[in-house]
Amino acid sequence: MITTMPLLDVRDLTLVYPSRYTLLGTETGATRAVDNVSFTIHPGETLALVGESGSGKSSLARAILRLVEPTSGKIVFDGVDLRALDRPALRLMRRHLQIVFQDPGPALNPRMTVAALIREGIDAHAIARGAEADERVGRLLDEVGLRRTDGARYPHELSGGQRQRIAIARALAVEPKLVVLDEAVSALDVTVQAQVTDLLASLQRDRGLSYLFIAHNLALVERIASRVAVMYLGRIVEHGTVAQIYDSPTHPHTRALLDAVPVPDPRRHAARTVQDQP
Repeated sequence: MITTMPLLDVRDLTLVYPSRYTLLGTETGATRAVDNVSFTIHPGETLALVGESGSGKSSLARAILRLVEPTSGKIVFDGVDLRALDRPALRLMRRHLQIVFQDPGPALNPRMTVAALIREGIDAHAIARGAEADERVGRLLDEVGLRRTDGARYPHELSGGQRQRIAIARALAVEPKLVVLDEAVSALDVTVQAQVTDLLASLQRDRGLSYLFIAHNLALVERIASRVAVMYLGRIVEHGTVAQIYDSPTHPHTRALLDAVPVPDPRRHAARTVQDQP
């Protein structure tokens, strides 16, 4: 049983995108992307947020980090109300909350070397200088499974999996407590997905990190998460441990997501089939 205070406590969070207008002036109406969502993440824990495309997962992640401003609700991180912070204070706090996106390309300046990209956050937050900063970059390359000589290369010279490792190293460079992984492995092929997921689990053990792991593939979630929240139409419709969600789903959307996952264990497949029968 978890007895520590939550690292992240989200309460009744709502995000409404304002009305838009077509070229003919027709109002399309406001979009309620996140609708009264609440959850917690404890130190060293991984909460998986799963749901189909358009369910509001990425909007929720951006609202938590205030990359977009929530409409209402409360976001408390490490005892601090994030919505009460002004921009300078939020900038300092972001050192402790980092995000890794699905496509690392737009986040990696093609004119900068890998080492310069990783060092950028270290310099911005004055974590280290000179040779000490260079050594930190080298250790981060080691941690994410890249060679130190890769630091002299440019992003376009590396594979998709290697670029995602760079993005992870950049996030870790500022020594965060929470990392939001927004579909961070879904664009990779199956073998590389497993490698990066194992890397994330190893980094979590070594650094005591907490993750918000956003995905639509429940097969990935089982490898890394301790709890799962299922999101549908902007709401969390089901929440529980991995075993509870996989073995005893209660919401039809959860069952639909599970049905899309191949089951290599015939006994588990048979149990799911029986459970789904009316």
